[in-house]
Amino acid sequence: MKLARAFLICCAISLPAEAITVKDFAGREITLQQPAKRIVALAPHIVENLYSAGAGDALVGVVSYSNYPQEAKKIPEVGSYNAFSLEQVLALEPDLVVMWGSGNGMQTLSKLEGLHIPVYISELRQLSDVPQSIRNLSQLAGTANVGEVEASRIEKELESLQARYGEKPSLAVLYQIWNDPLQTVNGDHLISEIISLCGGYNVFGDASTLAPRVSLESVLLRDPDAIVASGMGEARPEWLDQWRAYGSLKAVKGDALFFINPDHVQRPTARILLGAQRLCQLLDQIR
Repeated sequence: MKLARAFLICCAISLPAEAITVKDFAGREITLQQPAKRIVALAPHIVENLYSAGAGDALVGVVSYSNYPQEAKKIPEVGSYNAFSLEQVLALEPDLVVMWGSGNGMQTLSKLEGLHIPVYISELRQLSDVPQSIRNLSQLAGTANVGEVEASRIEKELESLQARYGEKPSLAVLYQIWNDPLQTVNGDHLISEIISLCGGYNVFGDASTLAPRVSLESVLLRDPDAIVASGMGEARPEWLDQWRAYGSLKAVKGDALFFINPDHVQRPTARILLGAQRLCQLLDQIR
């Protein structure tokens, strides 16, 4: 009996861990034989989502502007999202690289696969992609208990915002990324979904490109109820007030020239809830 029990215990100890298989946002299946313990993230939003997934301790390499949370600033950088060093990535001996499809360029995938490094592609285009990404990353890192809690929290808060603001009187909104050239987003952009969540609609939702340049004349013609600017940091951009020269605009008449921290609306992370909450409150002020 003792010999049989010892044999069973020995077999249980020697059994290999169950492989982890996750489908990324390019539809590829990534299989790891064990949870990733050394991860390189090639975009700031990926870094944030890994921390939200409970996998921050596994990060060994990031790119520039990976500034949230504070701990991320201490992790070695391998370059920028569009100019990183493959040699530095390889030197970190990662068991997983998480890349940004459109930002890093899909040619990055073949280069990394050529180095026999497992690669997960992050390409978040919808609000629902944020919690799904956190779930996926937590599974790959073996922290699914943490990731599921955070993903569920995000989903519930988004549902709450939709229920509170989604059916309110609609408002025309221009989201301005930059002033020179004048640039916005189209209906396929995640920001457009945030506007809709708050009971508004993107006045350039019909544009053919994701982040089109538009003319001053086209803005005046579409006459938005609100103009929301992002800029480059936490400070309200001075150029937002240049719209006051066009007093006929509804946004100017209604004093609806708003600023939201770009990290809260342009990064597809859990902090997008902060941007959505802020936008919903601002639009509600002018109803």
